[in-house]
Amino acid sequence: MRSAHSSPLSMTRIAACTLMAVTLLSACGKKDAEQGAAGAKMPPPQVGVITTKFQSVALETELPARVEAIRTAEVRARVNGVVLKRTFTEGSIVKQGQSLYQIDPAPYQAELNAAQASVGRAQANLTAASAIVDRYKPLVEANAISKQEYTNAVASAEQARADVRSAQAQLKISQINVGYSNVYAPISGRIGRALVTEGALVSAAEATQLALIQQTDSMYLNITQSASELQRLRKQAGNRGIDSAIPVTVILDDGTVLSRQGKLLFSDVTVDPTSGQVTLRAQVPNPDNALLPGQYVRVRLAQAELPSGILVPQQAVTRGGQTGDTLMVIGADNKPTPRTVKIASQEGSNWVVTDGLKEGERVMVDGFQKLQMMPPGTPVQPVAWTAPNAAAPAAAGNPAQQPNAAGATATNAAAGSRTPDAGSPAAGATTPGQSRQ
Repeated sequence: MRSAHSSPLSMTRIAACTLMAVTLLSACGKKDAEQGAAGAKMPPPQVGVITTKFQSVALETELPARVEAIRTAEVRARVNGVVLKRTFTEGSIVKQGQSLYQIDPAPYQAELNAAQASVGRAQANLTAASAIVDRYKPLVEANAISKQEYTNAVASAEQARADVRSAQAQLKISQINVGYSNVYAPISGRIGRALVTEGALVSAAEATQLALIQQTDSMYLNITQSASELQRLRKQAGNRGIDSAIPVTVILDDGTVLSRQGKLLFSDVTVDPTSGQVTLRAQVPNPDNALLPGQYVRVRLAQAELPSGILVPQQAVTRGGQTGDTLMVIGADNKPTPRTVKIASQEGSNWVVTDGLKEGERVMVDGFQKLQMMPPGTPVQPVAWTAPNAAAPAAAGNPAQQPNAAGATATNAAAGSRTPDAGSPAAGATTPGQSRQ
């Protein structure tokens, strides 16, 4: 009897213990889950921001331009003949008056000799005619000869004098032709390749070109700009344009900026009716021949001044999107919101924003990579951003300096933006030595 009643009692105790154990395990699991959820909640990521403010900025425009030598001379043949020799080195610097080519002078020397003989003959005739006049003069006064004979003698003497002048003029022409057989440099400058060789027949009628000399120590920049764009810039500046002599920055075709600045000489007041373009001309020193005639460059110049513009670092703006140029604005709730803005020009490493921003707003400049790992609308912790030191040697190899997906450049803590320690939840869970994706 005792054994029969003790078995159900044991089963009851085992069931009670099992229920208690399940309850304790469930309570512990719930507590651990709550603690895990609390530990998984990350603090808001830090991002670098600037506070916008209005300021007076120059409206710079970047325009296409063609380089032109300040002086150009085409060396051409002025007499007919065969080229005997070339007396210059191609690509060298020549001085004004330097001999360049020697054209066969033999036929022109012969003409010169004939002209000299003609002058001598005409002077002899003049001498004889003048002697007759001198002899007839007392005779006509004594009525020994008729006045008609004396008049004829005087006329012959005047004709002989005219023949002398004509012969002297022909002599001068022959001397000029002999001089033209030796081709000289009309200006100083750099001469190009020889366009004819020894033995070539050149013609004065066709004005055969022999070489080209260009002065390249200073260059002209022929700039073209849309007339409507010029009017828009002046309107943005309140019709307070900047006159000539403003500095001009030259940008070469490989993107490098020329160390020397030029100056604007004038802006044409006439619009080309075929293209709607206005021509501007600038001059820039070129002592090292960094600019070549005919080269295509771009120039940057400030044609107007905007009294109230906002400067935003270039890395804060994403250009050319579907909605235009955009940036991230941090609202009062610390949530980043995209904003479409209007860019007028560039000033150094900043964009000049003329529409889309108000004074006192916070624009996100740094920390775009952190937002990629957060759901949209996640609040952030804005901190003041300062421009990075361009001379920092570590900037080139720092992953934080690489462009992010938004088209901006994320700067590290040395650039003025405080970043959480690597491996912390706010840092995006990366370990030291790993680059952020």
